[in-house]
Amino acid sequence: MKPRTFYLALTLFFSLIFSNAIAQQTMTNVYGRNVQSLNGKWDAIIDLYDQGRKNKIFLNKKPETKIDFYEYSFDNGLRLNVPSDWNSQMPELKYYEGTIWYARRFDIAKAANNRTFLYFGAVSYRCRIYLNGKEIGQHEGGFTPFQIDVTDAVKEKDNFLAVEVNNTRQVDAIPAMAFDWWNYGGITRDVFLVSTPKVFIEDYFIQLDKTKATQINASVKLSEKVSQSVTIEIPELQLKQTLKTDANGEVKTSFASKKIKRWSPNSPTLYKVKVSSESDKIEEQIGFRNVWVKGEDIYLNDKPIFLKSISFHEEIPQRKGRAFSEADAVMLLSEAKALGCNMIRLAHYPQNEYIVRLAEKMGFLLWEEIPIWQGIDFKNEATKEKAGKMMREMIMRDKNRVALTFWGVANETQPSPPRNAFIKSLIEITKSIDTTRLITAAFDLVRFNKERQVFVMDDPFIKELDVVAINKYMGWYHPWPVTPDKAIWDVAKGQPLIVSEFGGEALYGKTGDADVVSSWSEDYQATLYRENLEMFKYIPNLRGTSPWVLFDFRSPFRFHPTNQEDWNRKGLVSDQGYRKKAWYLMKEYYDSK
Repeated sequence: MKPRTFYLALTLFFSLIFSNAIAQQTMTNVYGRNVQSLNGKWDAIIDLYDQGRKNKIFLNKKPETKIDFYEYSFDNGLRLNVPSDWNSQMPELKYYEGTIWYARRFDIAKAANNRTFLYFGAVSYRCRIYLNGKEIGQHEGGFTPFQIDVTDAVKEKDNFLAVEVNNTRQVDAIPAMAFDWWNYGGITRDVFLVSTPKVFIEDYFIQLDKTKATQINASVKLSEKVSQSVTIEIPELQLKQTLKTDANGEVKTSFASKKIKRWSPNSPTLYKVKVSSESDKIEEQIGFRNVWVKGEDIYLNDKPIFLKSISFHEEIPQRKGRAFSEADAVMLLSEAKALGCNMIRLAHYPQNEYIVRLAEKMGFLLWEEIPIWQGIDFKNEATKEKAGKMMREMIMRDKNRVALTFWGVANETQPSPPRNAFIKSLIEITKSIDTTRLITAAFDLVRFNKERQVFVMDDPFIKELDVVAINKYMGWYHPWPVTPDKAIWDVAKGQPLIVSEFGGEALYGKTGDADVVSSWSEDYQATLYRENLEMFKYIPNLRGTSPWVLFDFRSPFRFHPTNQEDWNRKGLVSDQGYRKKAWYLMKEYYDSK
């Protein structure tokens, strides 16, 4: 074989190996499938010096002769809960960044002609998956799901599954080296074995047309490029169509109905939707609504809407750990509902599906984003590819969720040609999958122009967005250049604007001077909120506000020994669940809207 031919063959060989090891695109609506849960207690090994892969601990070998011994064992050692983060499960792991190996055994009843997939809701941040001694997949990104086809790799009895998980921060990661929330590591969301027919319904997208109130657009894709009959049915609306898939195993169609009751925060109507093929069937609850922008207004179902939003992290502060269950979702969303919100910004990453689905049922509009949060290496092509993959995984998971109103593509980034190209590529990816939502990004670039005596922002990239969002901490990181009643804004004129972050820190129960920033008091935080709410009157294109943040949350950024102690105290609610004075001011403001 000639050297060049040999080189090409070798390159192809390794590329095939690598591509087979990468996790596949997930099927739509895993929670509506035939699943076997792998949640529970998993055995674990802390791998401080990353020696596990070198020593092949994924083989889980045991001594068989008198001369055998191995310097590891999953048996009778550390046990960790799945789903959960490792940081909240042991004091010694509170600050741990590195590798931990998870392992467990399982049996499965294999059906003839069926396929089996191993599904992870999320693993933070990067992982390698080993089944019965062989590496079967890997994934990077701590907040999106992935699956691996294990049909040929799985046995009916005594399977050994090992997962190598690493949460070490890296320059080329997303998020990167520094971010203002806790770097939780671990298998943080559900793990399932999913059983499907050989040819199954892999994907579907069923949504109301962006502007037409009586037209539902639907597409269905089978897992194979075969021709089959596919039926889409919405029984309550008496809509049903049966069509043949094309050569790619896909079908697209539209339904017309004047009976559609559109979803809204005041009336979160969902319909049972059934999708079936000759070999598979699936159903779920889907809602229908229109959302678009006209001039400086955001329209929901033909009417302008003001967005009464709040942000929260995927964290239960009282437990000091990741939120992962339906009960956790109830806690977080109930407090947002009590505040009077009609929208939630899921900061700063895709949160678990329990939160998204319950928010939809409770009537919350949602803004969902990937963690393009400061410090991203925009010049790195590999980082750009990772971001695109995360964007696809987020949208593919949640595109049928009617509550999803905004896809967020960035938070607090600095203008530059590489940054512009990077974010523009995310917008293109988003639009290639979904054109029914609005695209936004949050900027922290607003400044006060002394000559004009107005607030301005110079970033031409905002014209790429449907809605412009601004993070501005007047009275906290920025002293007032004028009194709030003189704080005129000339930002993103002609476009809707959301103040997506504002606020300041206060330690619950602490009293102090209402005009002293460093008091860390509820009194100053309340003053800050009053002044910001006054300023909002002078932002002519303001169409929503989202205070930062609902709950105090953990952050290594915060060093103050008495008032922070590794907590960001900007919450309207304390880490113990107590409402601060500013909560009541925001509640009154939202009720007035």
